Amino acid sequence: MNRKRTIGLVASVLATGLLLAGCSGSGASNATTGTLKFYTDKAAWKPQFQSLNPTSQKDVKISLNTTGYSDENQYQAFVKQSFRTQQSPGLFTWSTGDNLNQLVDQKLVADTSSIWKQAIADGNVSQDLEKYYTIGGKQYCVPMNIAYWVMYYNKKIFDKYGIEKPTTWQELMDDAAKLKQNGVTPFYQTSTLFTFPWFETLVAGTDPALYNGLADGSVKYTDPKIVAIMNEWLAQEKKGWFSDAGSKTDPAQMLKQGDMAMINFGTFFGASLDGVGMKAGSDYDYFVIPAVDPSLSKTPVPVETGPMCVAQSSKQKDLGLAYSKWWMTPSAQSAWGNARGDVPFNPKAETKDAGLKTLGEDVAKGPYQLVTRYFEAAPTPILNVALEEFGAFSANPGNPLPHLQKIQAAADKYWASKK
Repeated sequence: MNRKRTIGLVASVLATGLLLAGCSGSGASNATTGTLKFYTDKAAWKPQFQSLNPTSQKDVKISLNTTGYSDENQYQAFVKQSFRTQQSPGLFTWSTGDNLNQLVDQKLVADTSSIWKQAIADGNVSQDLEKYYTIGGKQYCVPMNIAYWVMYYNKKIFDKYGIEKPTTWQELMDDAAKLKQNGVTPFYQTSTLFTFPWFETLVAGTDPALYNGLADGSVKYTDPKIVAIMNEWLAQEKKGWFSDAGSKTDPAQMLKQGDMAMINFGTFFGASLDGVGMKAGSDYDYFVIPAVDPSLSKTPVPVETGPMCVAQSSKQKDLGLAYSKWWMTPSAQSAWGNARGDVPFNPKAETKDAGLKTLGEDVAKGPYQLVTRYFEAAPTPILNVALEEFGAFSANPGNPLPHLQKIQAAADKYWASKK
């Protein structure tokens, strides 16, 4: 998900009428049934959102009218400008972390504490997920999805070289060396947007407290431990373990054609692999990435969860909250999980993908600890610099310290502004 904060297209959004499209109307409504105007930055998911309408119409007499944006800057501009014009959407997608905090601080999104309380009491959502939606002791929005970041792999490549799913970090490193010896690039990387997964994997897998310290400012990016981790990444880069960071080829297609054997991605990636003709279980599979430090009692698993929010001033606030309440139910999550091909956050939901269901159950009950995906964990001003620096490092591997110093400069500026 692209979370750039540059809002440079407000004028063009207004000029093309995108701001007011579907937002007109007069007077607030207390209706809890009807057609709900839903805005999302995931335009490609529109058919899947719309496919839920028969279920939601049957269950709660609400249907979505979905407007999808494919340009993140344009979407950010639309949503933020809509608050200023009091034409705010009844339901819209956003992101957790600093981005959501900003809206809550301005009292722009509706409180969903009662929805969360009921859903937890009914066993429809894990209390562990609640923290990502809790600000100032209250809950805001509901989870649109939950995705665990795991390692996808080309099963035919693994089978060809007699490689099994690794259960330790050393096994994963040995597998990478074996693949490289046989002319196969082990891992995927990119120099744009998703530049953070390997950093996230190395730091969280080495020391979760160190990783969390970067998020709250108690640990510096120039900390000797972080520098040592980055040097380990550099050593792996020099071994040729990563794909061409500048490749413009779709990563799903790259995995299919063997440009690399593995890719660290969210569990929603299976839908992309299905889309290029790969079959789960025969062409690809996935595993939880083992902890770098074998002494950790629980293996860190990065979790991404994106919210659906209701604007506080929306004319469809009650309708949006009614839909949000339904969204937490087994019926809604069964329909959504099967439409998206991803892990449903409701443990009672039924899913056609047995592997994803098992993964969700294992992570919930096994020796794992959830850590916030770096994309949401890092405050926005720091994140923007970090993504650029990780990308530059991947494209031209070298001394990591100058990159870390630039990120820390952004961190120093950000945390100083909070004092």
